[in-house]
Amino acid sequence: MRKESKPINLEKIKTISLKERPSKVNVKDFGKPYEKGRSFKEFLDTLPTLLAARDLKEVAHRVVKAYQNKRTILFGMGAHVIKVGLNPLIIDLMQRGIISSVAMNGAGAIHDVEIALSGKTSEDVSPSLQSGKFGMANETAHVINQAVKTGVNNNLGMGESIGKELLQLSAPYTEMSLLAMASKNGTPITVHVSIGADTIHMHSNFDGAATGKLSHKDFIKFSSLVAQLEGGVFFNVGSAVILPEVFLKALGVARNLGFKIKNLTTVNMDFIRHYRPAVNVVERPTASDGKGYYLIGHHEIMLPLLSAAILEEL
Repeated sequence: MRKESKPINLEKIKTISLKERPSKVNVKDFGKPYEKGRSFKEFLDTLPTLLAARDLKEVAHRVVKAYQNKRTILFGMGAHVIKVGLNPLIIDLMQRGIISSVAMNGAGAIHDVEIALSGKTSEDVSPSLQSGKFGMANETAHVINQAVKTGVNNNLGMGESIGKELLQLSAPYTEMSLLAMASKNGTPITVHVSIGADTIHMHSNFDGAATGKLSHKDFIKFSSLVAQLEGGVFFNVGSAVILPEVFLKALGVARNLGFKIKNLTTVNMDFIRHYRPAVNVVERPTASDGKGYYLIGHHEIMLPLLSAAILEEL
């Protein structure tokens, strides 16, 4: 039979001084009200030195330091970054030499090509799927699949092949295309494909063997760039599965071959926390050395903020 417990006597509680207790938040870290007419740099200085605001400024500082020390800065991305209108910002960072290389998934290449060809992208999937027209845009599949065949013949990677194809076609919106402008600028750009996951794989002119060969060639190129990440920065923006997996394997290849990749900064940016970016980008690669960051928020807000912060510090 359970004994009846006696009431706890709160008179015996031992207290401590608030002044002596360690605290994680201090007024010196508080934000400041923004004043009309101030510069963007002054706006950044009004942000609290806490949590994501602190991380945003730290990431900008690490990018600037890597750039000034001539270290590699790799920008991995999913297709949504293109769909929210951020190509001009990424192209600007490429042309300034801040971004050393761009890596994208297969969907990213599709949306980028559609922007180059017609200045628009992103179909309404639900009605298209019902009507049987989903993913059946002829020009998109023709340009990419033709570029892949040309790339096989010329021993090129997939990113470079598509970029050169767009330039050769003088696509109407070339200046808005990451693939075309990277090719024009001489910036390495790679495409990492999951066969069966992209709309162009449904077309009769799709060559699985050629696509696999070019995508693997891009993986080798990407691995070579990852091998140069000593003191550099890797971004994964908006890719929940493909790029985090590709990055982890490329890092494994580089370290297996003896490349010492120390003092690495990794940054994942997305709407929500995903498992693979958290472990494959932020945590595992920097477990023994370096620093990983996870910035949560809408790409169309967070990436312009970070880009401007980088340029202000430079």
